[in-house]
Amino acid sequence: MENLDLSQFDEQEKPIDIKYYLIKYFRYWPLYLICIIIGLIVVFLFHRYTMEKYEVKGSVMIKSNASPEVRILDRSNIFSGGENLTNDILLFSSKNLATEALQQLHFDVSYFASTNIKEIELYKNSPIKVEVDWEYPQITNRKIRINILSDTTFRLLPGENTLLDKFFMSNKYEEEERDVFRKDWKFGEDVLGEDAKFKIFLLDNLRQYDTYEFLLHSPSALIDSYSNAVQVRPLIDYGTVLEISTVTKIVEKGSDYINALMDAFLEYDLKEKNRISENALKFIEEQLYIVEDSLKSVEGRMQLFKVQNKMLDVNAEFGGVLNNIQVLEANIQAIDFELAYYKTLKSYLVNKTDSFEEIVAPSVIGITDGLFNEMIKSLVDLSLERRKLLSIVKDTHPDVEVLDQQIERLKENIFENIQNLISNTESKKKENQKKLISFDKQFSNLPKAESDYTNILREFKLRENLYTYLLEKRAEAGIAKASNVPDNSIVDYAKRGTLIYPKKTQNYTYAIGLGFFLPFGFLVLFHYLNNRVMDQIQLKNLLRIPLLGTIGYSDKNTNLLVAEHPRSLASESFRSLRSALFYIASEKKCKKILVTSSISGEGKTYISLNLASAMALSGKKTCIIGLDLRKPKLSKYLGISNKKGLSTFLVDKDSADEIILKTPYENLYAVPSGAVPPNPAELLLKDKMEGFLEKLEQQFDIIIMDCPPVGLVSETMDLLRFSDVNLYIVRHDFTHKNHLLMINDLYANDQVRNFYAIFNGLKSGGDTYDFGGYNYGYGYNYSYMKKNSYGDGYYMEEGKFKTSWLEKILAKFRA
Repeated sequence: MENLDLSQFDEQEKPIDIKYYLIKYFRYWPLYLICIIIGLIVVFLFHRYTMEKYEVKGSVMIKSNASPEVRILDRSNIFSGGENLTNDILLFSSKNLATEALQQLHFDVSYFASTNIKEIELYKNSPIKVEVDWEYPQITNRKIRINILSDTTFRLLPGENTLLDKFFMSNKYEEEERDVFRKDWKFGEDVLGEDAKFKIFLLDNLRQYDTYEFLLHSPSALIDSYSNAVQVRPLIDYGTVLEISTVTKIVEKGSDYINALMDAFLEYDLKEKNRISENALKFIEEQLYIVEDSLKSVEGRMQLFKVQNKMLDVNAEFGGVLNNIQVLEANIQAIDFELAYYKTLKSYLVNKTDSFEEIVAPSVIGITDGLFNEMIKSLVDLSLERRKLLSIVKDTHPDVEVLDQQIERLKENIFENIQNLISNTESKKKENQKKLISFDKQFSNLPKAESDYTNILREFKLRENLYTYLLEKRAEAGIAKASNVPDNSIVDYAKRGTLIYPKKTQNYTYAIGLGFFLPFGFLVLFHYLNNRVMDQIQLKNLLRIPLLGTIGYSDKNTNLLVAEHPRSLASESFRSLRSALFYIASEKKCKKILVTSSISGEGKTYISLNLASAMALSGKKTCIIGLDLRKPKLSKYLGISNKKGLSTFLVDKDSADEIILKTPYENLYAVPSGAVPPNPAELLLKDKMEGFLEKLEQQFDIIIMDCPPVGLVSETMDLLRFSDVNLYIVRHDFTHKNHLLMINDLYANDQVRNFYAIFNGLKSGGDTYDFGGYNYGYGYNYSYMKKNSYGDGYYMEEGKFKTSWLEKILAKFRA
């Protein structure tokens, strides 16, 4: 067979028949339904045996406290918001803050209801409470089962792996015995063992079960776990509200931790602020201790002098001078106090290079310079922020370097300011000293005893005033410490949880979607890869010749359906085909009908025989000729001898009258193929064949020519010149699509004429698409065919048609 030019068979683009595809794939709705139900059951079981996870959230507002003065002095911070949220975000994830939060909670022990289905944590609903002494080694990371024997006694047993433990390795452990197991203990007493020391208390006598489990968590592992479980992010862009969230199996437990973490954050902020007041109080206490000792010493000297000299009061004449001297000395003492603070601060800034939290605020000393106070406060705040950041990251972090630059600039401004303050204070001290010298000259005119007493009294008053001043400052620092509040505040406490795993609605949607699309995709792929003609729509799209009729699949145990079952639906199918053929070449007195196909097994002989029977039943004298000289089957189906036939006639062994045999059926005659010749093609090309057909035309009304496949042998093309109507047989679920290229090629090149297709062996359901009863106005779409093979093939043995195991499975789900 010559090579075909496939490019000639490119079909014009046709509109998509939506109804065709809906009917084609909707027939499998039981398969879709079963898959969807299986998917829903799997998802339900997954939800039933899976631990649910919830997300709980809280929010904190971070307030900016940078003053305008500092932002002006720090040029790098003029256009900044003054707040680095990254530091606070990292602080929430720090282990130090997690430790502070966990100290407020009892998370070192988890309590569970004893079940083999899934893990049920009781948290605050547990009827027992375990107090663990973490100074001793403990049995951690494995469950311990407690059997409550009575209101006073219990027994400990090793915990058992749940179903989830076995498959998902949650808290999975190997069985091992401990010395505290399988013993009776009393509630409230120490449970002592080689690796255990804890107490168990019974909280609820009206307990629901008698068996529970608990799990001890190592504090260090607990801190690591919870510090890594927290997620912090800004609630909105360009805002200072942070959202703190975590994923938990128990909503109440997760909410308690988030709330405790936020409280610990505020407490940390408050502690950092109180460090300033605490440093001031420490400084004042040290000064009070020194002044108090000197005050007691002067007071003792004054009392001794008065006793020895029997003096009660100083002359009123010099009272005004003495008062002025005391005021000047107090001023000078305060100035010295300020100078000492400035010099101490200057030395502190020179020696300290990285931490400035211990600086005493100038306002505590009584310095009222607003700019200087604000600068010192900003330096302390930046130092605290740096120390907070260093608890999370290394000193090479970019944020730390930015803070170092800001601190260095601020230090330079403070140094310059201190120099000016020292200079101004020393000038003020000199002025007070000049005034004091003038008053001392006036006071020198007093009598010696009174003068000595006045000197002692003056020293006493000086110490007393300083002591009173320090007491006032201590009270002020204490009040400031008591009135300190955190700069930040909690916006929302964590209360409710959002289910994030499993996502039930989404999973059920996926189950329905996959339950439908998986079998649908499988069917689409199966049909796409299936290279056989499955329905009339496919056949019409693939063929260029018209489709004349459809013959349905038959389960009758005969090949002579029309003759043996004339009233069956199958017979009606062939009668419809007969009626259609009457309209074609109706002008012919004797109509010659040629039947062929692409390959063997498509039902040529079956169609020829039953069509001939239908013609004979209508009163037409019909003759069927077996032109398939290679694989003769006509005589076998009719039950007649094949010794004499067309081949013996063509080689002049028998006469024409001898090979025309009458069948048992009225008006039906047959010409068998005869013995298989060595050269069938050459025999059919003889002129004697043409003469034989002319003889048959004179005797019969209808001649049916059962020819070999046009795609396998050459003689069929030679026989086309004798026929009036040519029928091309295509068998459902048997004929390959590429087999149709031959007839399309012949038709496109005008090498054949009067060709019509017959769709044979159509099975109902599945991939069959019905047309509502008609095909182009001809033949009905119902009938049945014998369930057998239609031949063994040419040149090579072809396997009999069998339904594959996959098709058998799919057929069970067809509507």
